Amino acid sequence: MNTMLKATSPLNEWLSYLENSHFKAIDLGLERIKSVAQELDLLTPAPFVITVGGTNGKGTTCRLLETILLNAGYRVGVYSSPHLLRYNERVRIQNQELDDAQHTASFAYIEQNKTQSLTYFEFSTLSALHLFKQARLDVVILEVGLGGRLDATNIVDNDMAVITSIDIDHTDFLGSTREEIGFEKAGIFRANKPAIIGEPNIPQTMLMHAEILGSQLFCRHLDWNFCQQEQSWTWQTTREDEKVRWNLLADLPLCHIPLANAATALAAVQKLPFEISLETVKKSLLEVELTGRFQTMKPESLTHLAKMVEREVEALPRMIVDVGHNPHAARYLAEKLTALKAQSQGKLIAVCGILKDKDAAGVLTPLLPLVDEWRCVTLGGYRGQQGKDLFVTLQQIATQQHLNAQGSYADSVAEGVKSAVEMANENDTVLVFGSFHTVGEFLTLIQT
Repeated sequence: MNTMLKATSPLNEWLSYLENSHFKAIDLGLERIKSVAQELDLLTPAPFVITVGGTNGKGTTCRLLETILLNAGYRVGVYSSPHLLRYNERVRIQNQELDDAQHTASFAYIEQNKTQSLTYFEFSTLSALHLFKQARLDVVILEVGLGGRLDATNIVDNDMAVITSIDIDHTDFLGSTREEIGFEKAGIFRANKPAIIGEPNIPQTMLMHAEILGSQLFCRHLDWNFCQQEQSWTWQTTREDEKVRWNLLADLPLCHIPLANAATALAAVQKLPFEISLETVKKSLLEVELTGRFQTMKPESLTHLAKMVEREVEALPRMIVDVGHNPHAARYLAEKLTALKAQSQGKLIAVCGILKDKDAAGVLTPLLPLVDEWRCVTLGGYRGQQGKDLFVTLQQIATQQHLNAQGSYADSVAEGVKSAVEMANENDTVLVFGSFHTVGEFLTLIQT
């Protein structure tokens, strides 16, 4: 036990302690955390728990489920990661972040009572469960941190599992094939409980695991589907024998999150044992948004950036941020940028920072033909990659594709953004993308 920290100690001191309190930053396995959770009676944080896993789309799927349940009048808590600006973003209760004092008090309780060494994520997971239990919620939504089977969130026996997508990522921990990764993510399924799958190309390992458990599968293409019209979209079941809330949802409003993730959330809603109206669903689709997901920055948020480059806000380029940092996310981002460029006459300038343990080549490849000018930026920390090294990777891929990747590298996100904005005019678009660290540093920059 750390005798130097107290419930009233500053949050940043607690977080520094958590980062260094275990001999490994990532230590997959449930034995240690589950034994502590059992001792502290934290394994049932709410009467109904939804666990959401997948390679991409977890955050937006959680966000729409949260919005729908809140609008339907239920008390809801959400645990998500990573955060962009503040640790406090990781725990929401009734759509509100908690203040520092609530987190530090919870940390002190866990620290005082734990009997095992815990990683940062394990400690924060137990703290979130403790905060949820105190709040007496109806529903808790847990976003898986890494994989599923051995992730800290999987100590909780959920009442519904949701898988958003499956692609290659975190290969050091989850395996190098979709089948291996699918098996790890299927670890959140429970016997005789609904398992919603939004991935259209489902790995056989995932289906086999669900069959062995007897999970109640509800799969995209097999059981449900969606399609987009010009000004609306439709969700429908594709099996007549499915017992669902609605067989067809037509004229749904388009929303600010990827439709595949919205459709997955609606598939989950079909199987929830709660009173939810169609009006609530449509209202929630109009309201839902999540920071950093192909987000166009509002002009009023760019005042400080305008001062930095000595321009009027009206003369700034369009600024878009996106936390896409693996090949699956990059392919979706490329689709959005293709549509954007079809409607825009200006240049596309990308400010990109990617951690060194990510597949940078897989991220850059689908975007290379679309970007007119690059700024590859350095990220700090032990996982950070030098902008110069990322730029070398970019040039190598460009050579292989017989393309010309114009641009340069910068020693920081701030330097890269400033350079990109200074060369752009009001008809251009500056995209700040890659790691959560990249987008987080940009958001901090414009708020300073």
